[in-house]
This record gives sequence, structure tokens and C-alpha cells, in this order.
Amino acid sequence: MKPSLAKGTRDFTAKEVISRRAIINTLQKNFELFGFQPLETPSFENLSTLTGKYGEEGDRLIFKILNSGDYASKTTDEDWQAKNSQKLISQISEKALRYDLTVPFARFVAMNHGQMVFPFKRYQIQPVWRADRPQKGRFREFYQCDADVVGSESLWQEVELVQLYLKSFGELKIPVTIHLNNRKILSGLAEYAGISEQLIDFTVALDKLDKIGKDGVVKELLEKNISQESVDKLDFLFSQSNDALKNVLELKSKFEENETGTAGVNELEFVLTQCLELGISAENLKFDITLARGLDYYTGAIFEVKANGVAMGSIGGGGRYDNLTEVFGVKNIPGIGISFGLDRIYLVMEELRLFPESNEISVKYLFANYGDNEAVEALKIIAKLRAKGISAELYPESSKLKKQFTYAEKKGIPNLVFFGEQEIAEGNITVKNLADGEQKTVAIEEFLNQPQL
Repeated sequence: MKPSLAKGTRDFTAKEVISRRAIINTLQKNFELFGFQPLETPSFENLSTLTGKYGEEGDRLIFKILNSGDYASKTTDEDWQAKNSQKLISQISEKALRYDLTVPFARFVAMNHGQMVFPFKRYQIQPVWRADRPQKGRFREFYQCDADVVGSESLWQEVELVQLYLKSFGELKIPVTIHLNNRKILSGLAEYAGISEQLIDFTVALDKLDKIGKDGVVKELLEKNISQESVDKLDFLFSQSNDALKNVLELKSKFEENETGTAGVNELEFVLTQCLELGISAENLKFDITLARGLDYYTGAIFEVKANGVAMGSIGGGGRYDNLTEVFGVKNIPGIGISFGLDRIYLVMEELRLFPESNEISVKYLFANYGDNEAVEALKIIAKLRAKGISAELYPESSKLKKQFTYAEKKGIPNLVFFGEQEIAEGNITVKNLADGEQKTVAIEEFLNQPQL
């Protein structure tokens, strides 16, 4: 059978791994600069932990894991015949691959809150899985790099997370715009349009604006039995100016008697005002009133980061989720978090040519293999090089020198080292530079102590 990859997954070459690692190192350094501590959770959770947290569409994208053993033994013939997938899932699957890092983190907080010091700040860099339709920048297995704060309602957390985003993307040299909204504003809009009972339908449709455009959003709203009158009242959503603060303030008049909407406007006004006061450019911030981030657990601020000048979806996102731990029986632990999309960041940096031309791990010295006696002596020298942090290796077989030359050239190893019987007897090493062909013989100690090492 011809081998193949599962849809939505990828292999990564050495060059790609090194580039991805460079991104992770930048993010990790900044997470820790901002006071976040590392955390890791299991790759799979109880299915009950994950379901009901992401909305109806999100629940469909959770990868379920079949129970071990005879998973069908506890099902009923009636459910099999009826093809009742919801009933069958509960009978054949108890576990699922994590959909994101936020819900597992909330589960961790609920289990450990008695031993935690609040506010508790953690970062997490691990893979997640979604049964989504693969396309450019959208995979079924991908990494998230999250930073969350729980135990604080302070809006200064939102301001700090904006700073964290801009510092990190600035160091990665990716020009970005941070789109901001507030879930309370969306609730206020639903109330303003008389569709509070259909808030989820409204936000899910609105969140697709980038993908399906205004006409597509309107069509979906009407299909969800939202009246044309309500849709007309919301038409102003699709014609916002580029001035984030101005757009926020203009909403105040629409929310004069709308307590939830007014609270959202005031919160977002505070965040935008303080960011500008701290010297963050208005060009980096956009109040995106259509931003919904269709996850049910957001309760306040929501973020989405987009790379300027690149046809790519969001490369970061997040928001406030003050009620998330309540579903695990623990109340009054507010939280807010953001995520960096490693895979999309990689694609953006590749498109913008931000990676160095050559960033593969390069072996500096290849020692030619003349046989077992010489090989053991060569490995003694190689051990000393490695102790100095210099990458070196021994060719594994005592093949013809031409073959060993070819290996070095194909791997891009710049120096071939000859340490044969004569060199060993004389205490010398011969090094050939494969780029210019220069070859020189020096004493072993001189070789090990040369400045370029």
C-alpha cells in the first residue's frame, strides 16, 4: 500500500522544524517576560469536559476517540438502526482530542484552584486537533501558543495582552492589526435589533463575514429566521470607519437604554484609550464590530490578530471568559487569554520571506572513516569538539573517500577531516575546506584551540 498522510496533517523537515522552533522561542521568551508560567495538559480529555463549550459548530469539529476494546458492545440495535449519532457517540466514545488549550486550562483551574495564587498567569504551547475542512492556513492538527490570566477582572489585563501581541509580532517582524470587540457589545446589538433569543445564531453568522461577505451573512441571518427588519437595523455594522475609538463612541447613542451594550462600550473604550496613552499606534488597533469569534465561552473583550498585506486568516485570537470554570462547578474565577497560531505565523513569515536563507542545523566537521582503529581515535576528538559546542560527526562506514566526500557536499558540511593512521601517529589533523579546496595539517591541540571554534 502506498503510504500517505492523514488529511490536514503535515511532516516537517529539519529546516521547517528549526524555523518553527525560532517562533516558539520568541513567544516563550515574551510570555515569561510578561510573568506567565509554563503549563502542559494531556492531549486528550474526557469528552464531557470538551462538549458544550464551543457551540454547536465547534462540538461537531471535536475528534472523538473510540472506547478501547469492543466499543460497540454497549450500544443498542435501536440506535444503530436509527443512526442516532448523538446517542451512539455517548455509548462508544468517552474521550476526545483537545480542541483548544483554553477549556483544558479551565478544567485544570477548577481542579487545582485551592492551591493556586491568584491572579494566576500561565502559558501553554501544545498541539490541538479539529475535524475541520483542510485549506490554506487551516489544518486538523496544529499548535496553539496560549497566554491566560485567571482570577482578575481588571481591564489592565486586556491592555497588557495587546502589548504582548505587539511586542511578539514586532520581534517576528510581522506587521499586524489587532481587531477588538466585546461580547457585551454583541449582546447589546442583539437586544437593539430585538433578537436577544438568537444571540448565538447572530454571532456565528457575523463571525463569518471575512469568509462569506455581507451578502452571505445577511442570507444566513434570514435563514435563521431573523427578520428583515432586524437585519436592516444592523446594516450599519458593515460600514465602519477606520477610527476604532470613534466607532466605539458612536455606539453609545444606540445603547442609551441598553445596560449590557453600554458596559461593553465602556470596557472597550477603556482598553483603547489606555493603549493609545501607552504609545500604541492607532494603526495597530481596529474596533471590529463584526468580530464575534464564534466560541460560546467569551463574555467580554475579544481579540483577533491579522497580518497586514497577507491573504491569511487570523494569526492570533482570544478574549475574556469570566464564566468558564462554572461549568466545572467552580464559580467566581474570571479569566482572559490570547492565542498565537504557530502554523499560520509560519506561513505568513514564509510568504514575507522573514526566515533566513539557510537556517538548517549545519555540521561543521565530518571526520573521514578509515576503519575501526582510526574511528575510535576520531570519536575522541569529536567528543572534545562537542564539549565545546561544535557540531561534528564521523562517517559511519569506512567507505571509499569519494563517497564520504559526496556525503559531506550533499549535507552542506564545510570541512572534511582526515585523521588516519599517519595523522594519529604524528599527533596531527588534516582539514579540507570543501568550499575553496584549501587543505591544511595542524597539531591536534592547535586544531582544538583555534579561535573559530
